[in-house]
Amino acid sequence: MESVRAESPDLRQLAEVMTEVAASIQSPMALEKTLLVITQSAAETVPGIVEVSISLTRKDGRIDTLAPTGPLATQADVLQYELHEGPCLDAALGEPVVMVGDLATDSRWPEFGPRAAELGLGAHLAFQFRAEPHARGALNLYSTEPYGIDDDSVHLGSLFAGQVALAMGWARQGETMSEALATRNVIGQAVGIVMERYTLDDDRAFAFLARLSQSGNIKLRQVAAAIVEAANQNAQTGRTTTAKPEPTSR
Repeated sequence: MESVRAESPDLRQLAEVMTEVAASIQSPMALEKTLLVITQSAAETVPGIVEVSISLTRKDGRIDTLAPTGPLATQADVLQYELHEGPCLDAALGEPVVMVGDLATDSRWPEFGPRAAELGLGAHLAFQFRAEPHARGALNLYSTEPYGIDDDSVHLGSLFAGQVALAMGWARQGETMSEALATRNVIGQAVGIVMERYTLDDDRAFAFLARLSQSGNIKLRQVAAAIVEAANQNAQTGRTTTAKPEPTSR
């Protein structure tokens, strides 16, 4: 039987998508439009995902849906808010990542799961995001196929969740365009360092940084900054010790 699941994007495609998303964050664009660029890019890129949305918590306890890519995501979000249960609520209020293989049979949400399946949903993936000082919520990724989410979906989805946090943080704290450009530049520098150090092309170097970000639960720009700083320190050390190289033994 031929699978209907979307193939995983290659690294070049992923790099192009992330560059487009980063550009949308840097440009003087309304937050709502920026978030829609992120959710649409996630829906088009993450394997198995058909619709994406963002759940944002409010100070008064309400949760609102932002930038949905279609009516199915909106219906699923609202259903969770009404029932006070579901993966997006668990992610927004506590769990860093919530993955549901089969909504119809998962016992964690006895009311939401079967009703979500009636809507045509099979699987669900939700990532918590935080943007200081007070923005918090979840990026919701929906699949119509039970067990339609795999490790690639989780890996790529986490990158888009980081982009949401970045966009929300910049919007809330008013970071300047020069700071945004500096963030992009430091990621580019880190990619160049990894390419040279490990003899990788730019796609694999970017994927290397992305894996470091995911495994350490650290934002991509922080990973990049640490790599650039370490390279600068090594360069300084190399210059100071060049005059007196230590003997080597075999």
